[in-house]
Amino acid sequence: MIAVAGGKGGSGKTTTTVGLASALSRRGASVIAADADWDLPNLNGLATEAGVAAPTPSLTASTGAPPTITEAVREGDTVRPRRSRPLVLAPPTASDDVDAAAAFASLAGATSSERPTLLDCPAGASPDVAAPLRAADRCLLVTPLRRPALRDAVKTAAIARRLDCPPIGVVAVRTESVPDGVGDLFGCPLFGRVPEGDAEPLSDPAVRSAYDDLARRLVRRDFASDWHVA
Repeated sequence: MIAVAGGKGGSGKTTTTVGLASALSRRGASVIAADADWDLPNLNGLATEAGVAAPTPSLTASTGAPPTITEAVREGDTVRPRRSRPLVLAPPTASDDVDAAAAFASLAGATSSERPTLLDCPAGASPDVAAPLRAADRCLLVTPLRRPALRDAVKTAAIARRLDCPPIGVVAVRTESVPDGVGDLFGCPLFGRVPEGDAEPLSDPAVRSAYDDLARRLVRRDFASDWHVA
């Protein structure tokens, strides 16, 4: 599992989770994207707006609500998303009564290493970020190139390393160029750049192309031997 992490709220984590999940799906991967920000869950809403959420009849409640992480884990030994679109998992309905660390550990055990699983994390300074970072194998850092955001994302990178979730790299968002030294600041490679989009960035061809490039690099560099992709 890959934790998509960053600094403050609004840094682009959820957009990157949806954009990257959609891009991996376009490459033929069966993708799972889980909302790990239980206090401010918005992954399913953004995925639905972008038209990439894939309902799964066996998991979706009769109310039409999206499947939750705990429902997916209870469904069987392995969570099996479709290839057509990512399977987006919402937080548990009564999240205050659920042990987040146990839920993410169960999700890790119920997902196959052949299928990309992305966790949309809470803000990096939040104590709640520890549970998804502990469950994930590695993290992908997301940040705008603003000084406060960079400072907070560097702190998140340090937290991730302490929790044995080393950063794969950093994605700079809402920018047309990236100055030298950004990767050095985080102690990991600059992995990609996503330009500023319009009011609905995931509908912008330039933004979509940037996430396609990010997915291609991620597969080629880190997961070519693990994930089943086209």
